[in-house]
Amino acid sequence: ISLLLGTTITMSSNHWIMAWMGLEINTLAVLPLISKSHHPRAIEAATKYFLVQAAASALVLFSSMTNAWHTGQWDITQLTQPTSCLILTSAIAMKLGLVPFHFWFPEVLQGSPLTTGLLLSTIMKLPPITLLYMTSPSLNPTLLTTMAIFSTALGGWMGLNQTQIRKILAFSSISHLGWMVIIISYNPKLTLLNFYLYALMTTTVFLTMNSIKALKLSTLMTAWTKVPSLNAMLLLTLLSLAGLPPLTGFLPKWLIIQELTKQDMAPAATIISLLSLLGLFFYLRLAYCTTITLPPHTTNHMKQWHINKPTPISIAILTT
Repeated sequence: ISLLLGTTITMSSNHWIMAWMGLEINTLAVLPLISKSHHPRAIEAATKYFLVQAAASALVLFSSMTNAWHTGQWDITQLTQPTSCLILTSAIAMKLGLVPFHFWFPEVLQGSPLTTGLLLSTIMKLPPITLLYMTSPSLNPTLLTTMAIFSTALGGWMGLNQTQIRKILAFSSISHLGWMVIIISYNPKLTLLNFYLYALMTTTVFLTMNSIKALKLSTLMTAWTKVPSLNAMLLLTLLSLAGLPPLTGFLPKWLIIQELTKQDMAPAATIISLLSLLGLFFYLRLAYCTTITLPPHTTNHMKQWHINKPTPISIAILTT
């Protein structure tokens, strides 16, 4: 209830203090959900999450106070002071997990249960994206584009060598955030469309993983025997997340590339499209793991399988 309340307060507020209050309620509501297993890793994740979100909220407050000091009003849409805009961009990047403030997100997701990871990847991203949407005309487009391209690059590169499913999904989230942020200054509605579709597809992946109790690539290899139909759905959802044409995930990418080209940003569109191929590689690896059939005598030798890590040759081919 607190989670929904905090999200609703932030999304429906015009005053900076109310938006900040909603963000704080959200942070405090999700902490017990992260640390409910009482495992040391979960407690560590909750501590990291609390520290990062508290710092980001303090920056939001500082940015709004600086703006109010210079302009005399607290309206969210009237953010005109350049320093305030810069501080707010940093605060929202920290809240979302954009490069260069991305370090906490994979660690926190890895320490949380899958259902909490789903909340962190979808609902918890909604209030900061709402603030970004409302303040987008005032923010610096060059800074946002740079952060977006670096986020897509890092999300792709770091996801290549992971064997933990939650970490792969965390880097996938960072990569998708890059696509959302690059277009926010030019066509904010496309950012919201991208977020809704991303949330829909990520929910499917998280709930499927939770249903088949898969946390690593090696456990995913034997999962196809449990529910074959669910596995087929997972395969299609992963390819949709990668943005392959006949599927839903292709639509926002296509519209964003089209809009960037209209704005004379063809080089940025080309770079971000090429970087999304890195994401395609680890989605295909996940999809391949869901469909692989293991011979009976190899079940005790999972660690000898080379599928978990990409070979230098495959990375070279991909890069070429």
